[in-house]
Amino acid sequence: MDEHRTARPRILDSHHHYWRIGGPGQAWPDAGWPLIHRDFLPTDLRAATDGLDLVGTVLVQSQPDDRDTDWMLALAAEDTSILAVVGWVALDDAGAPARIAQLARHPKLVGLRPMLQSMDDSDWILRDACAPAIDAMLTHGLRFDALVQPRHLPAIGRLAQRWPDLPIVIDHGAKPFAAQGRLDPWRDDLAALARFSNIWCKLSGLRTEQAPGQSADALAPYVAHILAQFGDRTMWGSDWPVLLQMGDRYSDWVDATVRLAGPLDADGRARLFEGAARAFYGLLAD
Repeated sequence: MDEHRTARPRILDSHHHYWRIGGPGQAWPDAGWPLIHRDFLPTDLRAATDGLDLVGTVLVQSQPDDRDTDWMLALAAEDTSILAVVGWVALDDAGAPARIAQLARHPKLVGLRPMLQSMDDSDWILRDACAPAIDAMLTHGLRFDALVQPRHLPAIGRLAQRWPDLPIVIDHGAKPFAAQGRLDPWRDDLAALARFSNIWCKLSGLRTEQAPGQSADALAPYVAHILAQFGDRTMWGSDWPVLLQMGDRYSDWVDATVRLAGPLDADGRARLFEGAARAFYGLLAD
């Protein structure tokens, strides 16, 4: 038996994706991502998590397109394993507040994620054109998933200062330069964000920031820093099926996290793998 199997926790996955190739609004992944260039739907996740105690998931957008968000919400309405959806809205569009009000009527819509990582302007989210949409997010009690790279971290700090009541979570630990083994300036910039009580962090997506062939154990200093800075504001996410691009199974990242997180007590492990996501996204315990 796998030595980590008995230590595997109950899981609420705070970050995964579904897509249908050629589906509504779907443009990524393309053939340049051969291991994930196929449909991924709830039946696939059930197969991937067989034997794990997965109690629910947060489905996160992967396409910057309203049609994809509508598709995810329709999927969530039919699948009870999807506890919440983080969608997409063009936040700088004049119609964004109305669109946000419409989406917020769906009981499973809990947040929005602009795809900041693909924008050349690291301060894009601070543009005046985005302010009405962020105000609308606050009005409707939505959270902000920050899909960012290290270059965006100072802007996220200013966002948190400007809107201190906006719950913000840093996706994938802000995608540090793990392939090169670089910690700075990511380390200090992330620590600066941890001082804001409205900023949380996802322990997800780190494997795909590594180079092919690198061991998950090389992530130890990144995982340790995230946990040291954010503590009980850290939540586990699989980033499945993107994780598959590294050749890992879903359970591999579960086991790697258990190992890398070190000697957490039972309460700490439960908080990392389930409780923090429930607290941040407002999901009731079953």
